[in-house]
Amino acid sequence: MLQDIAHNSIGLVETQYYAFPQEAGEFRLSSGQNLPEVTLAYETYGQLNPAGDNAILILTGFSADAHAAGRSKGDPERIGWWDSMIGPGKAFDTNQYFVICSNALGGCYGSTGPSSIDPATGTPYASRFPTISMEDIINAQHKLVCWLGVTSLAAVSGASMGGMQALQWLVSYPDMVRGAIPIACSAKLTALALGINEVCRVAILADPDWRGGEYYGKSVPQSGLAVARMAAHLTYVSAAYLESEFGRRRMENFSESARDLGTFDVQGYLRAEGESFSKRFDANTFLTLFQAIEQFDLNLHEGGLEGALARTTGRVFLLSFSTDWLFPPYQLAELEVALLHVGAPVSHISVETPFGHDAFLTDWTKIDPLVRAFLDARP
Repeated sequence: MLQDIAHNSIGLVETQYYAFPQEAGEFRLSSGQNLPEVTLAYETYGQLNPAGDNAILILTGFSADAHAAGRSKGDPERIGWWDSMIGPGKAFDTNQYFVICSNALGGCYGSTGPSSIDPATGTPYASRFPTISMEDIINAQHKLVCWLGVTSLAAVSGASMGGMQALQWLVSYPDMVRGAIPIACSAKLTALALGINEVCRVAILADPDWRGGEYYGKSVPQSGLAVARMAAHLTYVSAAYLESEFGRRRMENFSESARDLGTFDVQGYLRAEGESFSKRFDANTFLTLFQAIEQFDLNLHEGGLEGALARTTGRVFLLSFSTDWLFPPYQLAELEVALLHVGAPVSHISVETPFGHDAFLTDWTKIDPLVRAFLDARP
């Protein structure tokens, strides 16, 4: 059944752009700074009903763009990053729901971010782009969904940084969210995750082409960005997956005497991942969004985690993965306890999977029926 559904496509999709109205003035950030102009890149799938209450907002992970489903009109070979979950008859069923996905504020795929033009200078913001928070990201999304005519959200859902955004929606706009599906996320990063983030950051800063972030129009810090991605990518997969997929298998045509290149398949896999990523992503964006993720901590709210979630009225479905060591299942269990204590309707399932954090992309056949059941059980 699920394999058949996987082939159901929503067809060609074109990314749209919403520029906040100029008469509304500047977009004020939680830091107190302002962005004079804001644009969000977004895509929609399905139809909004007359009441404006059948919308589902898909929240992107760290490096995802707005193209979550279907085939890109600009590149028909490019299929949306969550196409397995969005479309007719799929978990986020476009026959029932109006599904929205936007590239996050601070991104580099059409939304305002460090690579965008600063209207005050006519040049990219670069290192002058202000610090943004998870709250700023969802405040921008709130403006978008309201402009689209949405009166309330049937659900918000995302994984990793997207899951953090879903939690922030519960904190900032509880009356608008009737359902939330935070996946593979937490209320704050662990010390281990913070440490790995620092390795990624230092890799970028050590690249001679970094130039303090002022590299636009010049050679970009591609090597540093590639190494940062390699380190980050190791947190997205499990040790069991790497062992079963690569083990100690050697690359073809390797040289025993070479010391500047790895000789094992897993090393070549990571190099290819890093090189590919460094050609499509922006280093300033990497650091901007990493900082937003690092500073996200619902425990800092008055009353701690329970205080942050106290106004939650919508149903919450938490999904974790057994082999995810970036966001271990116990972190979502802590969220479950906090939500239970404030009387919110919540459930939590830890999915057994060998794929680690990235299971939300790779093990979708286990996730689809769980999400579908949650949405179908709406009151």
